[in-house]
Amino acid sequence: MARYVRPKWTGARVFFTLCLAARGSDLLVQEIAALRSAVAQTQAERPFGIAAWVVLPDHLHCVWQMPAGDRAYGLRWAMIKGRFSHGLAAQPRSHSKIRKGEKGIWQRRFWEHHIRDEADYAAHVAYCWGNPVKHGLVRHAVDWPYSSIHREIRLGWVAPEWGGG
Repeated sequence: MARYVRPKWTGARVFFTLCLAARGSDLLVQEIAALRSAVAQTQAERPFGIAAWVVLPDHLHCVWQMPAGDRAYGLRWAMIKGRFSHGLAAQPRSHSKIRKGEKGIWQRRFWEHHIRDEADYAAHVAYCWGNPVKHGLVRHAVDWPYSSIHREIRLGWVAPEWGGG
């Protein structure tokens, strides 16, 4: 098996995808308050910037800005996943997940992509916002309630027309 080596860049902008173990579940939107709390607690302890975020029923995408001198996003994700899972009932699990004390809520790994330049950044932010449309959950990005596009519109950084509103 190949060993994945993460880039050693600090202060990077990074795009992430995380999935629930049970694809097709709607747990993330049903427990959105728990997810928001887990993110806020982790962000308070280990700061990071959120450039974009979208939560879909069984997965999420986001773009983070890591602090200068810091590349420990894996630790942050472990904290978020653990906090989110803490108050939830265990899901059907493999022997391996049982042995490791995991509740079986999340897939073990996550996918990340280090942003290369401004065009790459813009493309990944747009991907986050457009993902609910891609999955047929809404017709326009602005119609999905669990997206940072609403923050951007409220702050005047993005025109409401971008999201189809």
